[in-house]
Parts: sequence; structure tokens; C-alpha cells
Amino acid sequence: MTLWMHELRLLLRARLSVVALILMAILTAAAVTAGMVEISRQRTAIAAIPAAQSEDIAAVADYVDRTKDAGSAGYYSFHPTWDAPSPLAFAALGMRDVSPYILRVRALGLEAQIYDGDIFNPELALPGRFDFAFVLVFLAPLFVVALFHDLTSGEREAGRLRMLDALPRGGAKLLRRRMLLRIALLWAALAVPFLVAAVASGVGGAAIFAVLAVILAYLLFWTALAALVARLRWSSVANAATLAACWLVLVLVLPTLAHVAINRAVPIGQGAEIALAQREMVNRAWDIPRETTMRRFYAGHPEWADSAPLGSAFHYKWYFAFHQLGDESVATKVRAYRSGLERRDAAARMLGWVLPSVGVQALLTRLADTDVRAQLAYQDRVRAFHARLRNFYYGYLFRDRPFGRVDFGRAPIFAARMNTAGGSNEAADRP
Repeated sequence: MTLWMHELRLLLRARLSVVALILMAILTAAAVTAGMVEISRQRTAIAAIPAAQSEDIAAVADYVDRTKDAGSAGYYSFHPTWDAPSPLAFAALGMRDVSPYILRVRALGLEAQIYDGDIFNPELALPGRFDFAFVLVFLAPLFVVALFHDLTSGEREAGRLRMLDALPRGGAKLLRRRMLLRIALLWAALAVPFLVAAVASGVGGAAIFAVLAVILAYLLFWTALAALVARLRWSSVANAATLAACWLVLVLVLPTLAHVAINRAVPIGQGAEIALAQREMVNRAWDIPRETTMRRFYAGHPEWADSAPLGSAFHYKWYFAFHQLGDESVATKVRAYRSGLERRDAAARMLGWVLPSVGVQALLTRLADTDVRAQLAYQDRVRAFHARLRNFYYGYLFRDRPFGRVDFGRAPIFAARMNTAGGSNEAADRP
């Protein structure tokens, strides 16, 4: 223990090392604080949904109650959906920073509503927001370089290495003590701010342990790389330059090139193209005989085929029918787009086995439930809710049932997901 305390005193006398550790802790604290502020803002926005929804529905109900028209109710009523953040989301914002986490949908064509907001550029979003994952993946290796580049070469340049090798507990044992001490302090600078934020956010113990293990593993990788470079017996300046070049290649250059290669190997369009195709089909329906549209709709949905024939006046069931046909017309595009996203995500996760920076980022976003799979799962929940919403209004439209103020209270309510990284479950669907 005396030797460890002595090494700690020596380390604290090294101004560069102390500044590096303090700066690491400050950056980590700032990152987790920024993440918690962003997640708090998102939770506040989600918590405000019920009040805003009640106000909107009340205004629509005042209008619809005069006509009892279910079509008007379905057309003018927006129904909120939301993707509540997991307790660990503050650590790795992932897709929550570039994709909508609140989506208000109508019972009309859904695909255009989902993909209208699909405008983010994944290449520009690659580094991500300044959060804990960013600090760990991009900045922590630089602090490893600062603390370890001269661990051996500095003693050799000062002429003390041979003397240290001759000491009873010197040489390799001394260097291992110094290395382990620096790893422990650097790990603490990252882990303590994260741990405080995780406990305050209600993160489960298993998730906390997993993140702490990821921090240690990532630091050990960069420490091992620094030890490998030190074996070349170069100068401290050469070691620092070599390790900085390794950081540039492993953290920035190779992940970016791999990202471009994956995008070229798995080409996909933009979600906005799906929205445009769906809208074109909807607009074209105005030029098609209504009977043709209804025959196509009833062929795919025979449960409504016994509805009364259309008259000469406008009827919302025809309007809703061609909106659903518009969704069905782009179903193949939607499946291809989703499949492309999943294949890109799988390729990126496989890349993580080769590039630790990519693997750590992917693992953190998976633990935080903020990755591509989480975003696609949210879209699946929106689609399932929208199907129930359509059936609810169709029960009035295709049976010519009046829709009054009390019927608004019978509409389905979106089912939020269960948090997967700890925390409480959210409300289930109301039929």
C-alpha cells in the first residue's frame, strides 16, 4: 500500500497528469449533464402531450358534434404517439438526436406522415451530439495518450530507467503499478460522473455495470496500444505522435470510410421518397372513378365490402379508402427501406468487432435503447396503433354510424413501450 501511495504522490506532482485527469472529469460531467438536460427536455415535451391533446380534441369535438360526421372526426383529429427515453438515454442519445420522438398521426395515409420528417443526413450525424458516448469514444483515447505516451520513454530520457530496473520492486513491476494507477484514475474520472447521473436517472444495476465494464475495456484497449508503442523504444514525442495518428485513424478515418463503404454496399433511398410516392398515389386517386377505388379497397379488405354503395355526394369512406391504398402501394418500398436500414445497422455492428470505437458506440446506444433498432421499433408501434385507429373510424364510416362528442373518448390511445434499460413501464393501450 505504501508503494501505491508513493506512486499516487508522484503522479499528483506531475502537473500535466493532474490537469488531464481533472479535465477528463469536467468533460465527462459536462457531457452527462448535457445529456440529462436534453432527456429532461424530451420528457417535458412528452408530459405536455395529454393537455395539448385534450385541447385539440375539444376543439374538433365542438365542430364534429354539430354534424355527427365520423369522416370529419377522423380527418381533423390528430393522435399523438411518442417514444419515451429510457433511463440510460442521457449517456448515448443516438437516433433520438436526429429522428422524431413525438409523432402526431391521423387515420389517413400513414407512410407520408412517418417519412415526412426523414431529412437527416447520417453522414453529418456520424460523430453524434456531445454526450457521454462522445466523450468516451472520441476524447478519452486522447487522455490515454497524454498519460501513457512517456511512461517508459520519459524515464529513459531522464536517465532513470536503469536505476529503476535495479530496484527490488522496480522495473516492470513499477511500470505496471504506474500504468494500473493511471488506468484506475482515468476510469474514475469517467465512471464517477456517469455513476452519479445514472443513479439519479434511475438506471438499473445491470445497465450501470455494463457501461462501467465498457469504459474499462475501452481504456484497456488504448492502454495496451500505448504499451505496444512504448516497446518500440522511441522518444516521448514520437510515441505521442504515433498514438495521436492511431487515434485519428481508428476513431475518425476508418469509421468514416467504413460508413461510406457500408452505404455504398447497401444502397437505400430516402424516406422522403416514400412519402412522395405515397402522396402521388393519393393525388392520382382523384382522377380515378370512385367505384374503381372502392372495388380495389374491398378486394383487400372484404370485412367492409357490405358497406352501402356510394352516392353522388362526397363520402369520407372513399377518401380514407384511397389513402389506405396509397399506403399499400408503397409497402414494397417501405420493406426495402427498412431492410436496408437493418442491413446497414448489422454491418456497422459487425464492424464494431474490428474497430473498438464503432463497437463501443454501438453498444452504448443499444444499452440506452437509442439505436436504429429502437427507432424502427417505435415506427412498428406507430403502425400498429394506426391500424387500430383506422379500424376505429372505419366502424363508423362504413356503417354510417353517427359520431358525436362522446365517441372521441372511445378512440384508441397509443401504447408506449416498456423501458428496456431500467425504469418503470408506461401506460398500455386503451381499446
